[in-house]
Amino acid sequence: MATRQTSSSGKSKSPRIQVVLPEELCQQLAEFADAESRTVSNMAKVLIQQGVERLQQAQASQASPVQAGFRAEFFRQELEASQAQKPQRLRGAPRRVRLHRPD
Repeated sequence: MATRQTSSSGKSKSPRIQVVLPEELCQQLAEFADAESRTVSNMAKVLIQQGVERLQQAQASQASPVQAGFRAEFFRQELEASQAQKPQRLRGAPRRVRLHRPD
C-alpha cells in the first residue's frame, strides 16, 4: 500500500511506494534516466505512467460483443456508402518517381 507523508507546511505529499528491482534492471533504469537528464525516481514514474496508459488502451480496445457488433455495422455502412459513389478517375498521366542514389 502506498504511504502518504505530509510536508513541513502541512500539505500532503504524493503517495510513495517502494519497489525492489534486479541489479540489471536498476542499471538500465539509471542509464535511461541519465540519457534523459532525469532522476531515477522520475524516470521510473514516467515509465510506469506509460505502462498504465498502454494497459488502459488495451482494455478499452477489448470492447464488449455489443460494441464490436456496432463497430462492424458502422464500418459496413461506411464501406457501402463509399462504394455507392462513382469511382474517380485520375487526371493526367502518372508521374515518374525519380530515385536518387547516394554518392
